[in-house]
Amino acid sequence: MLNETDLSRTDLNLLVLFEVVLEQRHVGRAAQQLNLSASAVSHGLGRLRRVLQDPLFLKTPKGVVPTARANELAAPIADILARVRNVVASAGPFDPATSTRRFTIGAVDPLSAVLVPPLLSTLRRKAPGIDIALRELLPPERARSPGHGWEPALAALDTRAIDIALLPLADAPARFDSRVLYDEDFVIAARAGHPFAARPTIEGFCAMLHLVVSLTGDAFGFVDRELAQQGRARRIALTVPNFMMALSMLAETDLLAALPRRLALRHARRFGVIGIEPPLALPRFRISAIAPRVALMDAGVAWLFDALRQVAAEGARTGLRRRRVPN
Repeated sequence: MLNETDLSRTDLNLLVLFEVVLEQRHVGRAAQQLNLSASAVSHGLGRLRRVLQDPLFLKTPKGVVPTARANELAAPIADILARVRNVVASAGPFDPATSTRRFTIGAVDPLSAVLVPPLLSTLRRKAPGIDIALRELLPPERARSPGHGWEPALAALDTRAIDIALLPLADAPARFDSRVLYDEDFVIAARAGHPFAARPTIEGFCAMLHLVVSLTGDAFGFVDRELAQQGRARRIALTVPNFMMALSMLAETDLLAALPRRLALRHARRFGVIGIEPPLALPRFRISAIAPRVALMDAGVAWLFDALRQVAAEGARTGLRRRRVPN
């Protein structure tokens, strides 16, 4: 705890500095973001270390890593800064039409491709001065289902590295506000004219060559678990690191891939792919917008949160929730 003397010589900017260094994991990049010199950031960290009596960040060849104490302090410091920012922002009401703020949205690849383009259209109409920083949230490898393994994303919300997360996660811890945007399922995506579309049986499915989206190249996914329960298997001929690359590869090959329905529907015409109803039961999951409850005290974050819900609702009204993809 800070004693009265320590608090009297502690600059609030030191907490901002802490937050940025924690996010960037690099003194030089933190300095650039703060428009300071690297030496000024190092000096500020030195002051903060003396006050908090901990090294806070340890040097590595690639930057810095937080100590255990720094990780413990991350959430309370983020909470303090969010409250201060809300007080400052409340000095004048948030007006999306005139605001020039930049918000950071974290999302997995397929959700970015589905939700961000219509969000940008909304911003052009209603909030032309607002900018978006999009941060990719990496999917968990070998998670039990698409809705598991998102603790790092929740940690990024806790530290305010991102303002809002878009995740296939129906329930979040109580410190977050989680709003369901839509329910999602999978289709089997393939190039237009693919022979599998004429006879989409489980035997034909297993006989085809397949593509899996995997950041690490791990040729195993939730489809393989479903097949294994039936005593079946398939051949993964290609793994790619993201869904947009998957669509591109499907358009020019005879590979099949299980892709989220909304992603396939939105980009079917662009890539010349079709969606085929899967011949086996695949999981359904809910897409949610998630933000810390304390962050929603910021009228700007709350406005963006509602804008994302409206974008998802408008997508449903214009047919994005249809059960079939063109085939």
